[in-house]
Amino acid sequence: MTSSAAAAPRRVVAAAMLAAFVVALTVGLLGIDVRATIGGRAAVDEPQYLLTALSLAEDGDLDISDELYDRRWRAFHDANLPVQTEPKADGSQISPHDPLLPILIAAPMGLWGFEAAKATVCVLAGLAAALTVWIAVRRLGVRPSLATAVVSVAFASPPLAIYAQQVYPEMPAALAALVAVAALTGSWSRRAQVAFVLAVVALPWLSVKYSAVAAMLALVGLWRLWRDRGRLAAAVLVGVFAAMGAIYLVVHKIVWGGWTVYASGDFFQGPGEFAVVGTDPNYLARSQRLTGLLIDQHWGIAAWQPAWLLVIPAVAALIAVRPRHWTALVVPATAGWLVATFVALTMSGFWSPGRQIVVILPLLVLVIAWWLSTSPPAVLVGAAALAFVGLFAMAAFLADGWDRRITWVFAFDKVDNPLYDGWKVFLPPYQEGSGAEVWVRHGIWLAGIGAVAAAAWWAARLRVTAAEEPSANVAGRETDARDGIGAGRPG
Repeated sequence: MTSSAAAAPRRVVAAAMLAAFVVALTVGLLGIDVRATIGGRAAVDEPQYLLTALSLAEDGDLDISDELYDRRWRAFHDANLPVQTEPKADGSQISPHDPLLPILIAAPMGLWGFEAAKATVCVLAGLAAALTVWIAVRRLGVRPSLATAVVSVAFASPPLAIYAQQVYPEMPAALAALVAVAALTGSWSRRAQVAFVLAVVALPWLSVKYSAVAAMLALVGLWRLWRDRGRLAAAVLVGVFAAMGAIYLVVHKIVWGGWTVYASGDFFQGPGEFAVVGTDPNYLARSQRLTGLLIDQHWGIAAWQPAWLLVIPAVAALIAVRPRHWTALVVPATAGWLVATFVALTMSGFWSPGRQIVVILPLLVLVIAWWLSTSPPAVLVGAAALAFVGLFAMAAFLADGWDRRITWVFAFDKVDNPLYDGWKVFLPPYQEGSGAEVWVRHGIWLAGIGAVAAAAWWAARLRVTAAEEPSANVAGRETDARDGIGAGRPG
């Protein structure tokens, strides 16, 4: 960490945050006109969130039966909606999705329609980008200019730029995770503790799939509170989280009829709500997602923005150096990645790539920014070259999307992008089978990832050792002088 960067003037940091906010907001707004599917500008789960928001705005409840009956989705979806809800005995229908996102977009949805709801998500993306810059500068000591560049590239590239406007809980969850990290890495004031609790509690109310990330953030916060404020303060926080968890379960049991929102889903009436993770999950097969989420030919985030590969040396260096606040980034990020690997039903589906890990990607952006701040200029040049490929990919998505040649959900991999066409041949096509070609590429990539991680870890340890040696030598000379060694005393 560099103290000069952490002490940057407020106006400089504010300008950096504003720049990142504008980039994320603008790219998100540009994506609104790209159709989600051929059949609608909002599709798959998006209509469920939008209809629930409309019900909250007009009726003050979560029952979307009247909205479904009146076909209110026709404003943003051309075809008939797939059935998701199971009608209750009284005829009401509660969407099998947690309610915090509809609550956030209810007012704009009710006043101005689905475009305003999408624009609200764009604003949340802008706030997430701005907060990422602030944490990078104030907590990790990254130069404001570098923090702005790294964060702006990340939020102008897939997948963050795509989910900056889609009506899913991914971007609000990313913002909540950032708020929690900003709070627990600060002075731990009363205000910070309240913000931390609200952010952690918000995650499962956005979606139950974020519970593991919320739990890991809570554990890191509890550990810090115990260390800084003592056992009693930590016990109080445990009690608060226990009470919030109990309320969550009781409300879901009453409203949705089960422990999760999936209890009200049409699909889950037979196999049960926990079938959302699979009825007979093959965890060994799912383990390929550990790398697939990053490097799969179509669904890996590095396929569309190769700069995400920098997370490999960045995380390795972070673990080697273990700077202040490193656990607040690595622990929840690891939880989110493991949930996407082993808990999520599938890595690919009716969505754009990277959806399951958007919640923790800004945390990884912070790790990359920290690592680049300690890297030589040649590494920065290489990072800029990789970043350009991802920015070009987003521009190609928007251009083809505006021309109605692709959608966010279907045929996105048919985008007219020669850089992607050339790059993807080196990536493993995990979703296309298990032939020798897949596993040869998988093995090569595993070896490369291991080598890069080991080299980055070793280089970081060498820097730490080099930085510690002068201090040790000075301390040794001072001790020698006090003991008369080397101070001119006769032997």
